[in-house]
Amino acid sequence: MDRAPRAVALVTAIVAAIAVAACTHFAAADEGRIKASNPQVVVISLDGAKSDLVQSYLATGVLDKKTGLGRLKAHGVVAEQNVTVTPSVTAVAHIAIATGSTAPHNDIPLNTFHPVAASIGTGISGFAAPIGGYQLSPLGATTTPTAEPLWVQLRKAGKKVVTATWPGSDGADISIAGTLVQAAVPARTTDYTLPFGAFGGLGAQGFSLNAGSFVAADATLNGQLAAAGRVSFSPVQVTSAPVETVFCAPATTATCGTTNASGRTLRYDIKAAALDTTDDDIVNYDTLVFFEATAGIAPGPFALPSTGPGYVKVGGPSGKFFFEGSGNKVGAAYFVSRLAADLSTVRFARYSASFIPRNAPVLSVVDDINNTVGFWAPQPDFRIPERLSLGFGSFPDLELEMMYRDQVETWTTYQIQVALRAIAQNPDADLIMLYFEQPDGSGHQFTLTDPRQATNPLDATTVGTPGNPPGAVGQDADKIARYDGYLKFAYQQANSAVEAILNAVGSRPNGEPLRDVFVVSDHGMAPFHTAVSLRNLLSNAGVNVNLLGLRTTGPAANVHVNLQGREAGGTVTPADYPGLVAQVAAALQGAIDPNAFYNPGAAWLFSDVLTRPNDCGFPGFCTNENIGQDTGDVVALMIEGYNFDGSQSPGVARLGDAPFNGTTTVYSVPNFYGAHGHNSELPAMSAILYAAGPSLKQLRKLDVIHNIDVAPTVMEILGVAPALTVDGAVIPKILRKQRD
Repeated sequence: MDRAPRAVALVTAIVAAIAVAACTHFAAADEGRIKASNPQVVVISLDGAKSDLVQSYLATGVLDKKTGLGRLKAHGVVAEQNVTVTPSVTAVAHIAIATGSTAPHNDIPLNTFHPVAASIGTGISGFAAPIGGYQLSPLGATTTPTAEPLWVQLRKAGKKVVTATWPGSDGADISIAGTLVQAAVPARTTDYTLPFGAFGGLGAQGFSLNAGSFVAADATLNGQLAAAGRVSFSPVQVTSAPVETVFCAPATTATCGTTNASGRTLRYDIKAAALDTTDDDIVNYDTLVFFEATAGIAPGPFALPSTGPGYVKVGGPSGKFFFEGSGNKVGAAYFVSRLAADLSTVRFARYSASFIPRNAPVLSVVDDINNTVGFWAPQPDFRIPERLSLGFGSFPDLELEMMYRDQVETWTTYQIQVALRAIAQNPDADLIMLYFEQPDGSGHQFTLTDPRQATNPLDATTVGTPGNPPGAVGQDADKIARYDGYLKFAYQQANSAVEAILNAVGSRPNGEPLRDVFVVSDHGMAPFHTAVSLRNLLSNAGVNVNLLGLRTTGPAANVHVNLQGREAGGTVTPADYPGLVAQVAAALQGAIDPNAFYNPGAAWLFSDVLTRPNDCGFPGFCTNENIGQDTGDVVALMIEGYNFDGSQSPGVARLGDAPFNGTTTVYSVPNFYGAHGHNSELPAMSAILYAAGPSLKQLRKLDVIHNIDVAPTVMEILGVAPALTVDGAVIPKILRKQRD
């Protein structure tokens, strides 16, 4: 059920007006700059784009060879393998791309990690952590960062830099344990900085109604719909009571929620009206209108970020809904997945609420996006297809998949519009860095390619083929085919984003971009079949896990010892520290999955187990090329097929394993399918690099590069020396000696 051509056309139509107008302007302007040897660079990240999948999709026509990545390949350079950093996860890799430094040097070891200066239970997001480390004693900002983003040196040299939702560029002050450890300026702010969005306090929720939930609309509501130009060919029906009540704060100190706590004094009673928009003399309701009961249905037009009521046809697209007056400019969206013609069965979702953080140094950019593109759009939410959010338990799989696909489409469209606005507002930018979330989210949800993956996460027998292994009923072939289509759709959406950017910056008659455009990803993706409990694994091996802090991202783990003199409230003495580290490492090095179906080669569970060096005279404080200040005392990476994420509650035992026991079971059936964070040298973890432009050679293929080489190469093009902390190197084979 592939609707990709319609979806790509929709994206193109939405951005066409902006892109076409921008193209003419930038084409003329940039031709002059090229001749004047004033290079401009655009770096685009497609989160989770997998190198071999892109190559396959281009070869088979899933991706158009003449647009996006195909256009760059035809006019520039391609890397067969782009080795990312270790571990191969999003925050770590994006900070590495921006700094040109490895994770131990930029001090971002996981997507969520433990800062060693805080108590052992303290965690910090890798997306909101100090880049290049911080001072441990006394706790505070360091004067000698071990890494810095490339925009710091570029701006010192007078270059103009734009970052739109790039991880690490957010205009935020970063604190640990209440102490400022990195100021927003200069490390986290550029000339035009848009932070990535944040959770608005309302998780997604599913709603199930029936005909008894509706009553005939009164004259007031009918009049409001008529004034808005909305016609129903059957009598308008409206929910007799609000489908939900939402509370939001008028100040920026709080967001939204389901109660009026924390200053949430604004109340929204949301009702839904059913319309029949087909003039066929049949009662056939096909549209729901979501509106605030007190405000009613206003006719519009509405000035962004306001949206007015949300008009949503069954099957989508979703309709955005802004919570008027919310201090943080919070909004959500509604999607209708089932609407029986007679309203006997009605199912819909309200997506999670979100907003753009209103960080003071970048507030003007935040307001500009809110007022011209709109509030932060709901992004693909794994909690919906995995039924982790409220109200989705009775929804059929196909309806939940439909919602996720809608989010991929509408969210990518929003990100494209944000990117085009950033470009249009900064035609003279020397460097623009843009981030797109897809295809990563879809890769996690839909990489269903291994016969050991249970196609029904609640049924461990849905693996293999009937009777192979014993007890198996076989995988669901239809679901595998659907998931393959969803994954292709995500790559098509990401490719359409690249093409929109290429159109905005302009091209030569032959299609070569007028600026140097690099498209990279942070990592690849691999299928996984087994969720692993690190706590149970260590506990079963006799390790006292109460002395440890366990942090995982995907299949990568950092294990911290609660060390006296390092962690606040540390309990393990320096004398006992080496022995505990050795015990943890031995438990991980000796781990092996005994189930022959899942581990037929009897391979060790961990491909890499590294320990903090102990040769500097200060146990727990030593570092090397693999272990940074906040890296775990033990770092471990699992082999492909295994993931620390995905455990279900209640847990589901794998086929052939003992019944699930929450305190001892190590291996279980996960509730999603794709993972990254394995050894970065593996082909499945390879990122992409496609690049073309005036400074770059044409039709050049490279066997292997490294993601940390992107920053120094960009600096070379722009004629600015990189910081001394850069670990990567310029990629000379892709650069022209002279600009055309």
